[in-house]
Amino acid sequence: MEEPKIEHFLIGLIVLIVSISLHEFGHAISADKLGDPGPRRDGRITLYPGAHLDPMGFIMICVTMWYGFGIGWGKPVMVQPGRFRDPRKGMVITSLCGPLMNLALALAFGLFLRVLMATGQQEAAPLLTRFAGSFLIINLSLMFFNLIPIHPLDGGKILSGMLPISLAEQFDSFMWQWGPVILIVSCFSGAGFIGKVIGPAVDSMIRVILGI
Repeated sequence: MEEPKIEHFLIGLIVLIVSISLHEFGHAISADKLGDPGPRRDGRITLYPGAHLDPMGFIMICVTMWYGFGIGWGKPVMVQPGRFRDPRKGMVITSLCGPLMNLALALAFGLFLRVLMATGQQEAAPLLTRFAGSFLIINLSLMFFNLIPIHPLDGGKILSGMLPISLAEQFDSFMWQWGPVILIVSCFSGAGFIGKVIGPAVDSMIRVILGI
């Protein structure tokens, strides 16, 4: 019984490290292309995971992954919207590019898994199948989770940039004060609120990608 648990832990850990690193890289490279020199100066224009992992977030990933689910965070990319030609639009694009990286990973590994299933190779390559399935599920979960419109998640920044300025100011004022509290309570509540919010979207997307 111990080996499957260790295998599950290692697969989940590797997938989360890669997925979070590419998520943060998406923020960094988009900000760089839009004119903010900060991410390049900070060494964030790289795929090396060490540049994107937060020590406490990584410890949280390890601990929670051992118990069957992974909760953690990467090192936020410091962005200066004032460096963008259009600060509000630039912030929306930069915030969106992190979840889009997760979507790209989910599509790549999901379509690979679909090929394995269509050719009957999933039983012949069980480790590849488990890795592909984990990349698909974890990256869709990361994408939809980060799109929840609460600060400090990407969805909060995206919504703020799309609202009229007066409403955005009120939204930011409330969400930067209470958003983190709402997020923590939602993540660790026994009711499984976050799962109920993003679970149906993840399940639907999995069925679409796998064609089932």
